[in-house]
Amino acid sequence: MALERPPAPALDSLVQEWLRLDRNPTTRKEIEQLHQANDHDELESRLRQRIKFGTAGLRAHMSAGFSRMNDVAVIQASQGLAAYLIQDVPDATKKGIVVGHDHRHNSERFARLAVTAFLRRGIRCCLLEGHVATPIVPFGVRLLGAAAGVMITASHNPATDNGYKLYYSNAVQIISPHDKGIAASIEQNLEIDEEAWSTEPSTQVSEALLIHKSEMIKDSYLQAISGLTRPSRLELHSKTPLKFIYTPMHGIGFLFARQAFETAGFPPHAWLPVESQKHPDPDFPTVKFPNPEEKGALDMAMSLGRTILETAPEQKLMIMANDPDADRFCASEWTGSTWNTFSGDQIGAILACWALQNFKKSGKPLDRIAMLSSTVSSHLLAQIARLEGFKFKETLTGFKNIGNEALDLEKKGYKVLFA
Repeated sequence: MALERPPAPALDSLVQEWLRLDRNPTTRKEIEQLHQANDHDELESRLRQRIKFGTAGLRAHMSAGFSRMNDVAVIQASQGLAAYLIQDVPDATKKGIVVGHDHRHNSERFARLAVTAFLRRGIRCCLLEGHVATPIVPFGVRLLGAAAGVMITASHNPATDNGYKLYYSNAVQIISPHDKGIAASIEQNLEIDEEAWSTEPSTQVSEALLIHKSEMIKDSYLQAISGLTRPSRLELHSKTPLKFIYTPMHGIGFLFARQAFETAGFPPHAWLPVESQKHPDPDFPTVKFPNPEEKGALDMAMSLGRTILETAPEQKLMIMANDPDADRFCASEWTGSTWNTFSGDQIGAILACWALQNFKKSGKPLDRIAMLSSTVSSHLLAQIARLEGFKFKETLTGFKNIGNEALDLEKKGYKVLFA
């Protein structure tokens, strides 16, 4: 009979440190049970390494432990971020932070814990009410001139994951050296006191520091969308022979998509949602992975399309899909015999050409406009730029690089039409 291996003192210290910090009964119990069961491997996995704060913020499986996504991780990250912003962004406390969340398990709780951490350090906060699409957070940062924005979401990850996405004062995801600076600041702000666990900050603090502009930000976002539709197009849209099938993949996109269709002048009969995927569901029950670009993700939308074709075989159909936090898009067109699902590169080229055509109607020269794509994208935009005579810039992978490069081009006098 093999002797039980005694817990390493260092590991036992990590267990005690977790139990000292954590006041969430669910995650405390997880570590207590693992400790009682002498499950050293699992405890090592959860406690030995700390979840790393990178350019995309945090993202991990939701469970107890320093390497996972949980209340402790959110509070510590928020405390460290608050300290860093106060040091790095002028008037950060007055400019404030925009905070939003999706519908995932614990998302609202994590968002409220983050707000508590910011308020307790004197930073004003605008907590966006209800579930919001991720793009609304950076939009809100730019609209308010905020110091930063935090979105609680794991995007298209599995249901067991969650994340903490950060946008800086320029409304773009951070790049180095901010990631390293924030990570170091988190390490210096690990202590958690009793008041940090409140998801309802005291009235005195919230009334003095909360920014009540949630609806204004959402309305302004939809107004910006409406500005993309030329008045001359409204009549054309009202008579479209197309029928759009839309799925938000059990995410939060439906309400925003409905408002976008209405704003663009499409009548109610021109589009319909996949009913079984229409409402927010944090378990994503009908898809293996809630990513519209994954194989099989559009199966239910395609099935609905085939049902429509049974009674209207000549109907022109287009599927549109968002991922759960509505910052990823996919489309598929019925060709008359099969579904043609567009790649991201193809969608990018289509949207770029649409933006270019609209700009040409202004009669302005093309030499001061710019478009961007990353190194992992196709070279379609570069070829279009050569043919049309506008500026094209290739960046490293990631929205953080595209966004920061776009801002640099704007500072140089370019109008960035598409990226």
